[in-house]
Amino acid sequence: MSSIEPQFAICLREDPQGEDLILHKIYRVLPDSEAPTGYLRIVDESGEDYLYSARAFALISLPPEVAEKLIEQPLAQ
Repeated sequence: MSSIEPQFAICLREDPQGEDLILHKIYRVLPDSEAPTGYLRIVDESGEDYLYSARAFALISLPPEVAEKLIEQPLAQ
């Protein structure tokens, strides 16, 4: 496993543009040192990562074993 701890966030706002975010769902946050201030790189329902406003999410802490399971699980289609 990487030395960087995986981060997760819970969605607090539905995606006004479509169906790429689901309210109250937990999403993986990818590190992105080039992301503009106030944005997070989120792996959304499409399985791809995009920048989203950080205001739409709350960062959460998960026990390591839970985080590991979420990373291992493929996206449900």
